[in-house]
Amino acid sequence: MLNTILRWVVNAGLLMLIPYVVPGVSVKNFGTALVAALILAFVNALIKPILILLTLPINILTLGLFILVINGLMFWLVSALVKGFQISGFWPAFLAALVFSIFSIALNYLLD
Repeated sequence: MLNTILRWVVNAGLLMLIPYVVPGVSVKNFGTALVAALILAFVNALIKPILILLTLPINILTLGLFILVINGLMFWLVSALVKGFQISGFWPAFLAALVFSIFSIALNYLLD
């Protein structure tokens, strides 16, 4: 339980850092980042697998690279659901998802 909360807080911290790396992304405060990280986790757990299944032929043709597009769409969806977490378009969402994924993998690896 404590490990899950720690990962949630770390992911929220990463969301706070993304506006400094990716233009077009803004996060109002840390509370907003916590809510966005929680909703992003739920969206990735519930909606992302369905989208991956529906886009399986495209994923096969692109050798799995289309999953990056799905990640960007998930970020964009979360920005539409959470007030204070704004992304100005698809490409900033795509880049934010890419940066978030890279740093999240690295930090979660360090936490293990």
